[in-house]
Amino acid sequence: MSVITIFSGNFCHEDSIVKEVVKATGYNLIDEKEIIKKTSALSKITETKIMEAFIAKTSIFNKFTHEKERSIAYLRLAIANCLEQEKLVMSGFPVHLIPSDINHVLRTCLIADVKHRIINAEAEGQTEKIAAKLIKEHEKNSAAWVKNIFGVEDPWSISIYDMVIPVDKTNLKDTVKLILEKSKSGAVEYTESSKNAVRDFHLAALVETALADDGHNIGVSAKNGAVKLTINNNVLMLKKLEEDITSIAKKVSGVISVETQTGKDFYQADIYRKYDFQIPSKLLLVDDEREFVQTLSERLLLRDMTSAVAYDGESALNIVDEDEPEVMILDLKMPGIDGIEVLRKVKASKPEIEVIILTGHGSEADRKICMELGAFAYLHKPVDIDLLSQTLKQANQKIKENLRQLK
Repeated sequence: MSVITIFSGNFCHEDSIVKEVVKATGYNLIDEKEIIKKTSALSKITETKIMEAFIAKTSIFNKFTHEKERSIAYLRLAIANCLEQEKLVMSGFPVHLIPSDINHVLRTCLIADVKHRIINAEAEGQTEKIAAKLIKEHEKNSAAWVKNIFGVEDPWSISIYDMVIPVDKTNLKDTVKLILEKSKSGAVEYTESSKNAVRDFHLAALVETALADDGHNIGVSAKNGAVKLTINNNVLMLKKLEEDITSIAKKVSGVISVETQTGKDFYQADIYRKYDFQIPSKLLLVDDEREFVQTLSERLLLRDMTSAVAYDGESALNIVDEDEPEVMILDLKMPGIDGIEVLRKVKASKPEIEVIILTGHGSEADRKICMELGAFAYLHKPVDIDLLSQTLKQANQKIKENLRQLK
């Protein structure tokens, strides 16, 4: 039996069409919300964080943490688990992760012109202005998502679907009829080849998540137990990395052999770094002394601690709102919003962020105020880099303990 996937522009009658397809086929529905829920259960990543994988804007910290890639790896595993069943209707962004060689999947896209979608949105109670904004945002996210998965610019391209249905020109009844007819065709039959492709997909997802859990961002494919690992970033010690990831992959049940290769982006400028779970994954340095903060960032990098940088309090607060760092190293004396005010605002809005004060001008009164406001530590410039590194690790440990208590 086939699996029917449906990806849709917003305000394209998706809910009604999915409901009628499920009713007509008797298939089980696994929608985007359910896939995210299953992914969260597998990965222990929050559902909110997983949903961020579908958003075009990527956190400034993602190049250090690979959070988006880890979420996608676990989304693949959740979908692979679902595909062990037959007679499914699946919908939403995650359906694009199903490999093209799984032939019993009917890939359907619903779309309409913007004018039609705005009319539908207004019927649901949205104003024209809000509807246009929501459609534009969804189009932006959809385009970024399919480009990431397929390398295709157009999220509605026929090249990534079996059928693209213009719902502004096709009524609900005929749309459902088209989907049902296509789902019964020989092109989407559940064959032995398709069954093997699901098994390969599942094994690749298991290996990919095992690598992600160890801090690696590596491309994975599998064929009959033979696993291929693709390194897409420049590596200082390629042989050592190959040994490490091969060892991890071989421990996954079902893996018969492992081969490593470098991918098309191997020679890019960025250096591959394994994510270290013992140090803060989202570190923000805030200091108006540009030379100092750049030097500090480089010295921390030598200790495998990567960081983002803000040169004033206002920029730091914007990053806190948009990207939520885990730890901040914060100067006190800055033009505009000073460090104490930044600390006060951060602890009022995001108390879980640990703030380490690092100043060359602070007084004992400043230290007392900062600690009362909730600073994790108060250090002076010039700082011993080993002391700072140890303080960062202690802050990271506190964050982990707080998360365990919340669970």
